[in-house]
Amino acid sequence: MNYSSLKIPGIHLFVLMMLILPSCHWHRNRLEVDISGIRIPETKIHRYDRDLFKVPVSDLSNGLKKLEPEYTCFLGSDLDNPVKLEKMRDYLQNPRNIDFQQATERKFPDLSDLEKKLNDGFRHFKYYFPDARLPKVYSYISGGEYNTPVEISDSILIIALDIYLGKDFRIYQSDGVPNYKIARMTPDFIVPDCMSALILDRFPADPSVLTLLGQMVEAGKRLYLLDAMLPGQAVELKTGYTPEQIDWIRRNEEHVWGSIIENRMLYSSKGDVLRVFLADGPFTTEFSKDSPPRLGEWIGWQIVTSFMEKHPEVTLPELMQEKDAQKILMLSGYKPQR
Repeated sequence: MNYSSLKIPGIHLFVLMMLILPSCHWHRNRLEVDISGIRIPETKIHRYDRDLFKVPVSDLSNGLKKLEPEYTCFLGSDLDNPVKLEKMRDYLQNPRNIDFQQATERKFPDLSDLEKKLNDGFRHFKYYFPDARLPKVYSYISGGEYNTPVEISDSILIIALDIYLGKDFRIYQSDGVPNYKIARMTPDFIVPDCMSALILDRFPADPSVLTLLGQMVEAGKRLYLLDAMLPGQAVELKTGYTPEQIDWIRRNEEHVWGSIIENRMLYSSKGDVLRVFLADGPFTTEFSKDSPPRLGEWIGWQIVTSFMEKHPEVTLPELMQEKDAQKILMLSGYKPQR
């Protein structure tokens, strides 16, 4: 038959396409939402890192009093206290802190792009959680607080800009920061880290969730929510994985899931099992050195994603409120692809 001469009436062609497209898994990404109607104040990052180091040490008390109205969360009160002033003087004159501050000023002379990206993330958060109280944002020099680059409390979010100076910043290596962490200490990770902190603040880890399945699904829910806050953002920035690690887990996801099932670890609450699949590190020790860490987090994300794709009637707030990990797993139909 000469297929080039085959003609299909327009209506029949339309029906045929409707039959073909679902089989090709064509569907609209439910996380691509219209936030044009979401109105929030424009995000401003209050630069304590810059303003504090402009204060003359010779007139410290008066200089701090001028900053106090904008930076009460850092300075508090009683700015004539000699003990407090001496500590602040030591901080400002510490050569290490000066190095951090000068490098930060060179790396971040302007934060307008970061403010725009944060504003977009906050609007997505407000879209899903209209009652959310969005935080006021500050930047500061931590002096190397590597474990807490972003903190949030009482609707105040603070960013340690000196933790995002890039993998070539010499102090990181001399401080002994592991290379896998240094790889994530770049400006690109600031927004994902901020949104992750906001998510964790609203949905803190539940201490009653003890099993591997429960903790995987909880971590997966937070990653799915991060995906919703930053649609279109690279997977590497949401997970902290390298492109090679993402390729590894996509090729080996079935093997990892099979290992969990075959070794009866899914409902385990043993500390060593939880650490293997949920602890950070350069890779997962029980698998290849090419594997990423936190494999349980990835598996949980895939379970939750599958569940939400199969149940479009479930909203994100309803997902976050659902505590039955077994229910989510069963209704997800999760099955890793070969």
